[in-house]
Amino acid sequence: MKYVLRRGVPDTQRAAAAVLYWEAFERKLGPLLGPPERGRGFLERVINPDFAVVAVAPDGALLGLSGFKTLDGVFVGGGFRDLRTDFGLFGAAWRIPLLALLDRTAVAGQLLMDGICVDARARGQGIGAALIDEIDEVARDLGLSEIRLDVIDTNPRAKQLYERLGFEVTDAQDLGPLGGIFGFRRAETMVRAVAGRDHGAVSRKSP
Repeated sequence: MKYVLRRGVPDTQRAAAAVLYWEAFERKLGPLLGPPERGRGFLERVINPDFAVVAVAPDGALLGLSGFKTLDGVFVGGGFRDLRTDFGLFGAAWRIPLLALLDRTAVAGQLLMDGICVDARARGQGIGAALIDEIDEVARDLGLSEIRLDVIDTNPRAKQLYERLGFEVTDAQDLGPLGGIFGFRRAETMVRAVAGRDHGAVSRKSP
């Protein structure tokens, strides 16, 4: 499968990015941002297209994306006002503290990955690893020394991928009883040093 890695989400793919992100993280976000059509609409409004890398097919279809967060911004943002627009005053008030439990703070010297997702039709083609390679280059260009991510206990395949790519577990968080709300009970923090590679958009074709 041919694809090209690009930085940023094109305006024409903003809705597709929201759909892809929602499909990947519906189990975690659904209880707070559902129903799906409302959650996807919220994501489409609040995503910052500059804080993502994407894999795009020759026909323009979005095959995968990886959002990220630094001290300068984040792919999926949104605050109280954004929530109030979609869910009303009361809906925003009870959602804010629960969403805060999922928030992770960016620190100096690190690029924090804000979700990686690949279209179901394109999985097994190496797109996930390629997106992380591109994230690595973004981090290098920003002068950052580490990439950090979280992986949940219900996604062992993702953890295996990250381990193959050199990430190591440095911390863990247990949600306890609140884990039942988000669909997972434990999240592990994984970190690797920025490796770097040649700069530029890269065309890929799976074997």
